[in-house]
Amino acid sequence: MPEDALRIDSIDLDAQGIARRADGKVVFIDGALPGEWVSAQVTKRKNQWEAATLTVLHRESSLRVQPRCPHFGLHQGACGGCKMQHLEASAQVAVKQRVLEDNLWHLGKVKPELMLRPIQGPTWGYRYRARLSVRYVVKRGEVLIGFHERKSRYVADMRTCDVLQPKVSALLMPLRALIESLQARETCPQIELAAGDEVTALVLRHLEPLSDADQQKLRDFGAAHGVQWWLQPKGPDTVRLLDEGGAQLAYALPEFGITMPFKPTDFTQVNPHINRVLVTRALRLLQAQKHERVIDWFCGLGNFTLPIATQAGQVLGVEGSDALVARARQNFERNQASAPAGQALAATDFVARNLFDMTAAQLVADGTADRWLVDPPREGAFALVKALAAIHQARIGAEDAEPLPPGAEAWQPPQRIVYVSCNPATLARDAGLLVHQAGYRCTAAGAVNMFPHTAHVESMAVFERVGD
Repeated sequence: MPEDALRIDSIDLDAQGIARRADGKVVFIDGALPGEWVSAQVTKRKNQWEAATLTVLHRESSLRVQPRCPHFGLHQGACGGCKMQHLEASAQVAVKQRVLEDNLWHLGKVKPELMLRPIQGPTWGYRYRARLSVRYVVKRGEVLIGFHERKSRYVADMRTCDVLQPKVSALLMPLRALIESLQARETCPQIELAAGDEVTALVLRHLEPLSDADQQKLRDFGAAHGVQWWLQPKGPDTVRLLDEGGAQLAYALPEFGITMPFKPTDFTQVNPHINRVLVTRALRLLQAQKHERVIDWFCGLGNFTLPIATQAGQVLGVEGSDALVARARQNFERNQASAPAGQALAATDFVARNLFDMTAAQLVADGTADRWLVDPPREGAFALVKALAAIHQARIGAEDAEPLPPGAEAWQPPQRIVYVSCNPATLARDAGLLVHQAGYRCTAAGAVNMFPHTAHVESMAVFERVGD
């Protein structure tokens, strides 16, 4: 073994192998996997650590696999969309589960009583949502469409993408030819994919009005390839169908008899296969009963709210966007109208509120609920959890506790909270508050592999009131 060889002890979430030099300095090595011996080229030096790129692989890990995508790798121009294709798929899930456990303990000082089996599904062709950059390269006289290059702002020269819905992967080269043929080819910076169960929608971002000829080319392409075009001249609120009519963009949650129409710029889960399992597990863990009231915080379109309404007695969905609240209400009314006889959804209301500015007084005003479902964005649910903790601290007479808000005497915290997270760090922070200041224990947690081959870690945790 060469003198400069390094042994890789572990791997971080960016799929960098972690080694230590003889003097104890940590080296993060792109492309290296645990158990391997490698030589590496240092790209950045700091006092406590170095960043490097693998140059020679002396001893290979049994977990190393041949990347399926020709655009994946450490080479110049490699696509930056995936980071873990060289690591066996089940090992990727184990890494994410460990990241969840480490974050909960090191950031929140929380150790779940039970680690749930990770939720996983198809590892290829799973991505039904994506934002693809578009660039007309004048020097090359061609259009590039795809994700950005690794550690670069340039668009990767992608010809296929195995994580995208297969139909869309097959359209990458035809789309390049289409955009190249448009008069507006230099002012179309983005195509957003939003696929439902029956409809594949493409949203074209255009910085100048499209000519009649360009619009006709989009129509012809849509008819030939079975895609629905939407146009976005400015912000997300300007998105409109190129031509009205046609099938509606929607996805189903068949276990609950729910169908969810959505607009292509609405937030929906990237991976519909995992989403179905995620909703099913969340509701099984929530255990809502027909006599209970449930609040779904950060409810969005009602992805969890409507299934909850098939099990609970009363439901409140709270979301920050007025537009999303309106669509969630429409989705509820649509599903209520189509519900079979004797299977009506529970009484459900939706309200718009800034959940990043939540207070204990507002929490009390929203009323007692037996159970909560919390599904925040990456920032987490700090204000919501902090408000819950403030009430508990006041009730136990903690030092420096804020006074109870009016009406809090009769208000009761939820017996159970199911927290769905897309950021293990903010989940850990909020879990620390719930366990150490709000009177809960963490009974279970587990990873959700929503984005195979990437560094994204989704997860779910369950919290029970101490003494319940």
